[in-house]
Amino acid sequence: MIDQRALFLYPQNQRVIFRNRDCLYVKPHAALQQYISNYTLTFPKKQTISEEYTIIPHGCATLTVALKNHVFSSRLFGPATRTACVGDQAGTFDQIVIVEFQPAGLYSFLGFKQNEIVDQNFSFDAVQPKLNRAIVELLETTGSVQELLTGIDHLFLPAILADCPPELKAATKTIIRQTGNVSLKELSNTAFYSERHLTRLFNEYLGMSTKTFSRLVRVNQTIRLLNQPQGDITTAYEAAGYYDFSHFNRDFKLVTGNTPQAYQQKMSDFYSEIAKF
Repeated sequence: MIDQRALFLYPQNQRVIFRNRDCLYVKPHAALQQYISNYTLTFPKKQTISEEYTIIPHGCATLTVALKNHVFSSRLFGPATRTACVGDQAGTFDQIVIVEFQPAGLYSFLGFKQNEIVDQNFSFDAVQPKLNRAIVELLETTGSVQELLTGIDHLFLPAILADCPPELKAATKTIIRQTGNVSLKELSNTAFYSERHLTRLFNEYLGMSTKTFSRLVRVNQTIRLLNQPQGDITTAYEAAGYYDFSHFNRDFKLVTGNTPQAYQQKMSDFYSEIAKF
């Protein structure tokens, strides 16, 4: 089982995205990066997490394996379009390992339509019992971060069941590259597929429409800008391509449940995935 002190024994290399005394973010194996955004190993502290601690949705799925009272439990969170308040639970765990999937990444390991599990969470053991047991056994027996991360890579690599159509990947990358400022018609023209076909692909593989995913990408971009030391609302929404503040305000509240002003007043109560997109 990993000890918190092991976080700083892991070498500083090209896989490390972020590290502090309580958590470590790393990239997965290069062959997995089109499916998985990052792995996170964290040791949460109840005194540093408020009961209102809320995760901002980014349209992607998440797997968590958490340790409490010497027992590991796994939860799979489907593609997220709504905020999730986790503050009342996160601080009660001794350790959490998180696998953040790329847009449509979870589909490749499950092979069924993602719109069936949007904004839902359930036991990972119920859908992937063999992989779940292997991950838990790895966490119970490994003593180093290096061994843990290599082990997780080796478990996910052979677990890939399917891949997404190339036109979907291209459309998703376009939305991210243009920070959500692209229409379905433009995506359709670029992919040489009808708008109807492209919408069907997004619902099947990402679990949501192109419009919903674009809004999530766009709002998450404004959040990154607001989180900067000198971030201000006007700069953030203009940089994200909003020309109408009322439109920005509406989108922001739809995604976060708060106005931009309210978000700025209680930033520490929110979490936005640092490695996403």
